[in-house]
Amino acid sequence: MKTYDPDSFETIRYEKGADRVLSITLDRPNRLNSFNQRMLDEMRSAWRLFQHDPDLRAAVLSGAGDRAFSTGADMDDRIIEYPDMPFDERDPGESLGPKNNLCWKPVVSAVHGLCAAGAFYFLNESDIIICSDDAQFFDPHTSFGLVSACEPIGVMHRMPYGEIMRMVLMGSDERITAETALRIGLVSQVVSREELLPTARALAAKIAAKPTIATQGTVRALWEALDMPYRAAVQNSYKYTQVGNRLCRLDTDEESTRSLRSVQGYARR
Repeated sequence: MKTYDPDSFETIRYEKGADRVLSITLDRPNRLNSFNQRMLDEMRSAWRLFQHDPDLRAAVLSGAGDRAFSTGADMDDRIIEYPDMPFDERDPGESLGPKNNLCWKPVVSAVHGLCAAGAFYFLNESDIIICSDDAQFFDPHTSFGLVSACEPIGVMHRMPYGEIMRMVLMGSDERITAETALRIGLVSQVVSREELLPTARALAAKIAAKPTIATQGTVRALWEALDMPYRAAVQNSYKYTQVGNRLCRLDTDEESTRSLRSVQGYARR
């Protein structure tokens, strides 16, 4: 994997806001924002830059153009050469999401138009997903004689098993509408296309206004809980409250201190 800086990005736009919100835009609209090797490398670089930038506390992920958020892998632009040793092979989707890149800052995904196949790599590691009323979600792998496994397994913490199986087995023959996506819990809000980015931005800005230690600790604790039995997850969560809450109290940032005092004052009522 190559490492890039924002000035050299070709497949994504990386824009820092004064409100401590980062906007990452998938920027291959002529290819329906499908990802190639360059985008994989740039997304990995973007998540690492985001994680280590103290001026950024939340991100909005969206797609350029009118037709699609993303349609997954670009089948005309080879992503990886399969290695001679199969045990050396890595899932290319690991580069696309924040969690696999050890980024625990909250991410809001704003989906419009087509969202298919490998695009679920982006959604599976997002913290909040909203969509416009023209969004369509589907996974066409089986229609092309390909096993659908990585993406649907990754979305099992969001969608009911039966809905996932219907999506992957129906392939290109059926699409999940925005209304159905809301009903099954894939997204938390449906808005018009015009409202999509402003709504996502407003959500991210409210999150970014909170102490980043608190939000990152929350994201990491809940994400790790997905891989654990209930009791183990609860016990694992203690370390984040013990360490994170202490760090919040020691944080000299005026905004963090003011926020913490507000919460404490409310709790004493």
